[in-house]
Amino acid sequence: MVAVTLGLGLLGISEELCAQDAKAGTKAETAAARAPDGQQYSGMYSFLKDGEFVQVTVEDAGHVSGFVSRFGEGESDKGAFLDQFFKSGKIEGNRLSFTTEMVHGVAFDFKGTVERGTGKNPEDEGYFVLKGTLTENDSDVNKKVTTHSREVVFKMFPQDAATRPR
Repeated sequence: MVAVTLGLGLLGISEELCAQDAKAGTKAETAAARAPDGQQYSGMYSFLKDGEFVQVTVEDAGHVSGFVSRFGEGESDKGAFLDQFFKSGKIEGNRLSFTTEMVHGVAFDFKGTVERGTGKNPEDEGYFVLKGTLTENDSDVNKKVTTHSREVVFKMFPQDAATRPR
């Protein structure tokens, strides 16, 4: 009788452990399903001046593509709209970095984070913001590069709910 009781007691403990494992597995699966893949950060963000923007597209495996669209400031391109595509870009969690191609002697490096901003809904301006360090690399005619870094906050433009990535 003691052996049967002990056996049933162990069976009860075993069932309880299996139930706990199942709950833990379910919680882990649910957390993984809710874990952001970064695609919600895809969109258009403000850049340095009114009318300028940076387009960020989060793709598979943390790869980021996009471009900066800005006004030229050099003698030959003053006021012209210039698009500078990302040469490289990646996202790990909410840490974002990208480097643009050099266009008319200027390239940009961004290293920072994507964070929730003041917008209450994705349809609001600033729902997400890019916060970090933007480094501008200016190359002169002699290929001498001068760098200027500054802390920036770029706000996401309002998104149309119908076109927002899911």
